[in-house]
Amino acid sequence: MSTHAKRERLLLADLLEAAGPDAPTLCEGWSTRDLAAHVVVRERRPDAAAGILVSALKNRLDRVQSEFAAKPYEELIQLIRTGPPRRSPYSLKQVDEAANTVEFYVHAEDVRRAQPDWTPRELDPVFADALWSRVEKMSRVLGRRSPVGLVLRRPDGQTAVAHRGTPVVTVTGEPGELILFGFGRQDAARVELEGEKEAVTRAHEARLGL
Repeated sequence: MSTHAKRERLLLADLLEAAGPDAPTLCEGWSTRDLAAHVVVRERRPDAAAGILVSALKNRLDRVQSEFAAKPYEELIQLIRTGPPRRSPYSLKQVDEAANTVEFYVHAEDVRRAQPDWTPRELDPVFADALWSRVEKMSRVLGRRSPVGLVLRRPDGQTAVAHRGTPVVTVTGEPGELILFGFGRQDAARVELEGEKEAVTRAHEARLGL
């Protein structure tokens, strides 16, 4: 049975392939080639991928990622499509679903929304609910650096507190849009911000994300 992570993986690979290696992305300073290398390193080189979260290992990560970015672009796309090696924790369905559903969704949108003619994707309700579940679980981590109180709200009224504090800014949007906002893609997320004008500006410019 196909999982959300598996579907988003294949979509991301298709988008990267269609865009070519030199297209822009929403990841600052990264082309599609750089983004593809990041995805492959994260799954296949845990010794280097730790540098994503541990600053002391960042130089190693940058070096290994540069080595992968130098590979033929078609090879990177194929490595993304085929997924992690069997010895990788990501090869376990539960781990893949938990760790990669949001990762691949965000990066797919990083490719899509860097194009001038992009339009929002229609997400099926089951996938939207799965993304909302991730919003609820990750909101405090994603919003921890917010300079203002931050509440994420679905159009149906369900809320998740991303950061306690005042003044409060409420961000309303579909789950996929809230994920993008929380991961620091504020400019690309289709959301509405409510609150004091200065607080809204600060929330929009905040360095959110992992």
